[in-house]
Amino acid sequence: MTPVYLSTPNILAIEDDPVLGAYVHDQLGRCGFQVTWCQDGRDGLDVARREHFDVVLMDILLPGMNGLDVLAGLRERSATPVILMSALGAEADRITGFQRGADDYLPKPFSMAELQVRIEAILRRVALERRHLQPARAEGAGLNFDEQACDVSYEGRWAGLTPSEYRLLETLNRSSEEVLSKPFLYQQVLQRGYVQHDRSLDMHVSQIRRKLKAIDYHERQVRTVWGKGYVLSTAEQEA
Repeated sequence: MTPVYLSTPNILAIEDDPVLGAYVHDQLGRCGFQVTWCQDGRDGLDVARREHFDVVLMDILLPGMNGLDVLAGLRERSATPVILMSALGAEADRITGFQRGADDYLPKPFSMAELQVRIEAILRRVALERRHLQPARAEGAGLNFDEQACDVSYEGRWAGLTPSEYRLLETLNRSSEEVLSKPFLYQQVLQRGYVQHDRSLDMHVSQIRRKLKAIDYHERQVRTVWGKGYVLSTAEQEA
């Protein structure tokens, strides 16, 4: 059943394959989305900077400017959720995508049903975040959470989190010192079920640790509790 939206979600697809691009454009349009399609990376970045989009779908191998560079350029001024679409299957490619700010990664070939579900999950998550009545707060230790910026700061320095990293850290912060399982975090943060070999969550945790360290925040850390999940705990507490 096609969901009913209060306003038509605006999707930007950056895909140079004329067959796949036309298919994604037409099929997502049938699903109730407003779709803008670009076939060149540099053109896609220009359009993304000029207009508002709810989700950006992007191939990695693009003419004009590759998708990872487009993503880095977009993240300089926008927190719009980005789903990478690529036939590149190497773990290094996925890691690079997440490091540059991707929210999700969809390997080719993929079904339209899966793409639609991924987009809808992101839209639901964003809608829920906008309905929060109270801004997130750090529970001590001086880390400040800003929902509008989707970022945290410490002593005036911003960490530069991606939207997915912010959601993960904020979820752990709300349950500080409590171990949260991977299945729970996948559902709560990434809005999809946990699959054993999916390392998306691990990559986000790694980036959060690196970015908090870069702003000299050490009072609490995202710690791995082997066989259980993750916890945001004080530096003295061992996981």
